[in-house]
Amino acid sequence: MNELSRRGWLSTVQVALGAGLTLGAQGGSKALAADQPSASPFGFCFNTSTIQGQKLPLPEVVDIVGKAGYQGIEPWIRELDQYVKGGGSLKDLGKRIADQGLSVEDAIGFFEWSVDDDARRRKGLEEAKRNMEMVLSIGGRRIAAPPFGATDRSDLDLKRVAERYRALLELGDSIGVVPQLEVWGFSKTLGRLSEVAMVAVESGHPKACILPDVYHLHKGGSSFEGLKLLSGQAFHLFHLNDYPDSPSRDTITDAHRVYPGDGVAPLRAVFQTLKTVGFRGMLSLELFNREYWKLDPVLVARTGLEKMREAVQEGLA
Repeated sequence: MNELSRRGWLSTVQVALGAGLTLGAQGGSKALAADQPSASPFGFCFNTSTIQGQKLPLPEVVDIVGKAGYQGIEPWIRELDQYVKGGGSLKDLGKRIADQGLSVEDAIGFFEWSVDDDARRRKGLEEAKRNMEMVLSIGGRRIAAPPFGATDRSDLDLKRVAERYRALLELGDSIGVVPQLEVWGFSKTLGRLSEVAMVAVESGHPKACILPDVYHLHKGGSSFEGLKLLSGQAFHLFHLNDYPDSPSRDTITDAHRVYPGDGVAPLRAVFQTLKTVGFRGMLSLELFNREYWKLDPVLVARTGLEKMREAVQEGLA
């Protein structure tokens, strides 16, 4: 972030602290579902990556998630593409999701919205538009916006990135889908919570919001204490997972993620912070564990929800 002067950085932080990052107040995640245990202030969502390795048809995944007892689902755009390519109807899929009592809390897509190259960025926005329209077709209102295409750049001007995030948000306004600025811990750009918070604030858009992830906060070296400086309205979804004490932060990968409570992440502090700052959205289980991909997907989904509930209950006890 050598483009930012010390004075500019401090002023940005002061804005974030004073405003509590309330930019994400509009279009908030749905509140607690009727069947959610009253002991939890959060809802529970399932990112389909968790059973991606089983290579199931997307409608079957939806049924597994609904029957397991989750309240939300977070599919990937490439899964939607494969479903449509096979003759599936997004409208029918959206109805199936709703019939299972699920909300589409977010979707995972990849488009180059933040890169310096104008031509690549234009194509990225075209892809973002296509992704957003697909999400809207299944009843979703949000999509992840990680720094795809810019992960190897440490010299991007974050104020320029903020302008590009605003442009992405304005595109979302025209469609009805909000892009959530996602922390990617392995990235040299937007790899830390502080960078993502700065870009969200500087965008100046009323729907600006961020998408944190336990693993990515650890991978990028962000302190979990930083969450205390954010308003709960700054994010609508929180990717939940855990990580072991080995391998080290430098070499740990997505594949090392484990069920909440089975690792060493400070989940108790995370849940207490989320509750204190007023977050009332959903925790979304996002894992890429190859060992889990070898198991019965129904068992994985049910175990994941049980682990999430236990971790939250113990963390808030």
